[in-house]
Amino acid sequence: MIDVRIVSTGLYLPARIQTSAELSALIGRSEDWIISRTGVRERRIAEEPMNRMAARAALDAIGDGPRPDCLINASLTPLQLIPDSSVFIQRELGWESIPCWSIHATCLSFLVALMNAAALIQANLYQRILIVSAEAGTPWRNLNQPESAALFGDAAAAVVLEKTSEASAILDWEMSTWPNGAELTEYRGCGTRKPPGHPDNIPEDNLFNMMGPKVFRLVLMHISGVLRALFERNDMTFDDVDLFILHQASGPGMEGFVKLGFAREKIVNIVAEYGNCIAASMPMTLAIANARGLLRRGDRILIGGTGAGLSIAFALVQW
Repeated sequence: MIDVRIVSTGLYLPARIQTSAELSALIGRSEDWIISRTGVRERRIAEEPMNRMAARAALDAIGDGPRPDCLINASLTPLQLIPDSSVFIQRELGWESIPCWSIHATCLSFLVALMNAAALIQANLYQRILIVSAEAGTPWRNLNQPESAALFGDAAAAVVLEKTSEASAILDWEMSTWPNGAELTEYRGCGTRKPPGHPDNIPEDNLFNMMGPKVFRLVLMHISGVLRALFERNDMTFDDVDLFILHQASGPGMEGFVKLGFAREKIVNIVAEYGNCIAASMPMTLAIANARGLLRRGDRILIGGTGAGLSIAFALVQW
């Protein structure tokens, strides 16, 4: 148990909405096909860079509170490779001298950042940490892969963490990775495998690629074991969880959680409105739940989901 709590949440949603009816013309599939396969009716399209979205979510989370003494960017889509995107986020906020860096664990970036930040605060290295996830992934959609292209949306969300002496805490977490899923969800470009100018480069290397059905089958093979390990260690069952804050991978993915035993009424499901917002998905679900008054101090929250790799992770949080 780590005596750290999330003291506030923030959210930024781009103004432009792209409905599945609009998207259908771009990917050659009907609106009904998109909704039935992905569960996404509309998604936001960023017309501003990720650092600007991140700054707006960060300011929403900070409110009238003091500046953090550490900033962690937990995003997949960078502004550029060097310098780190956290530098541009800090500059957009008008700050300087605050230590900042990124944690990249694909769709699980926020959760991994949360656990790292909590440990840093518990060790008294920092007192108040801002974590922000900002995703502008829609330009990377592969329109030749209609099902994956229809999933994604853009958004940003943030949280502020502090040490606490109250009932709140990060109770525990469990994460496992199976590298045999590495080629199932990937963005092959801009790395040392296929640097710019490489003779084997093709346009699709610079777009998102996913084999959705194979990913789903791999998740089903392993997710129950990850959850079982976490629950057994804490002598808990699904019934002991008050609210589920999950990565909004897809509509079928959210239904998969129900089949695993998650109570539907305890799942915060926003995928139809916003799509899969990559690493911003979990903190924006958290922020929306907070804004709707669904989070009460002392409640037990399960935060988690899946990420490319394949990785599966969940954290138990006492709100």
